[in-house]
Amino acid sequence: MASASRVRLGTLVPLTKDNAGSSNGSVSSIPIFQGPNVVGRDHLVVVDKRISRKHLSLHASTDGSIEVVVEGPNPIIVRSKGQRRKVCAKETAKIAHGDVLELIPGDYFVKYVDMGDEHVPMHLSDLMKGKRYSEEHGAAVKRIRQIMEDEALAKTLQESFAADDAAVSGMPSGQKISSHDSAGSSERNNDRTHSVGPLKDMLPLTFRLMHVQGLPSWTNTSSVTIQDVIQGEVLLAVLSNYMVDIDWLLTACPSLRKVPHVLVLHGQDGASLELMKKLKPANWILHRPPLPISFGTHHSKAMLLVYPQGIRIVVHTANLIHVDWNYKSQGLWMQDFPWKDTVDMNKKTAFENDLVDYLSALKVVK
Repeated sequence: MASASRVRLGTLVPLTKDNAGSSNGSVSSIPIFQGPNVVGRDHLVVVDKRISRKHLSLHASTDGSIEVVVEGPNPIIVRSKGQRRKVCAKETAKIAHGDVLELIPGDYFVKYVDMGDEHVPMHLSDLMKGKRYSEEHGAAVKRIRQIMEDEALAKTLQESFAADDAAVSGMPSGQKISSHDSAGSSERNNDRTHSVGPLKDMLPLTFRLMHVQGLPSWTNTSSVTIQDVIQGEVLLAVLSNYMVDIDWLLTACPSLRKVPHVLVLHGQDGASLELMKKLKPANWILHRPPLPISFGTHHSKAMLLVYPQGIRIVVHTANLIHVDWNYKSQGLWMQDFPWKDTVDMNKKTAFENDLVDYLSALKVVK
């Protein structure tokens, strides 16, 4: 349904600096759909803060023309018909098939390729087979495709809800369904109401969905944000994940700056890890758990939040990045446990034993 809701008109294909047409390994291919599109930091394989999360907005028309607006503070370069033009913040430019953008002047080259060009499939195939096409690049391509599909699905749902509301409000009073129109209809209406908009106290507090931006308020009933999860007087925070955007994390949850000790268990390496080291506060410790096999990565997504009164344990599905916590359907299990008293100190549970065994396997250096 997501792919049918928007028409794909072209692709921004990454190029090397010499414009040879092969991938430079730093930008993923970016699909361009009819209507509004956004290009930003999430489209990069390596994290570069010169690229804003909403760096460019592109409005694509069916005639093949693309209007580009520079949303971020840094300028871009548009290369068209032998001319090289600098476009600054809030300025616009038109691009067409074959034009090249430098997302940062002198770096991150992408070429707009119309879907009608007969050489596009072969060209993209060559990119995928190139020596510089890495596993990390493939993951980035998949991530961007998921983002685009999720945004399209959210837009489709919003349009559907708006159409339903308009149909109900415009219906003559005599045609509206009565809650007692037939035997059992009242019960069915009640069931439907509860499934669409459940009351907050009807859901177990331990299982929650995460808040999704851009959807009707009833769909976010009982949902939580990261600030709802990490709150209060936290003495120690253990954040376990695969992808961690420290810049976003500190912005989305400023209270983390006040936590005396933070341990981040992650699965990143290379340039992403180097950026994490530069951005992390001095009291944060980064640890990439060793794997018992020669491939794979650390993917466990959980939080352990230590308080004076006990510990909060959270097991969730989202990477610690903006997209996962704002634009995708994600969930979590969260429960608070008080400290044991002296009577129960030697009593163990299966959950406790499994958790201790898992933490021991992470081989965190003390």
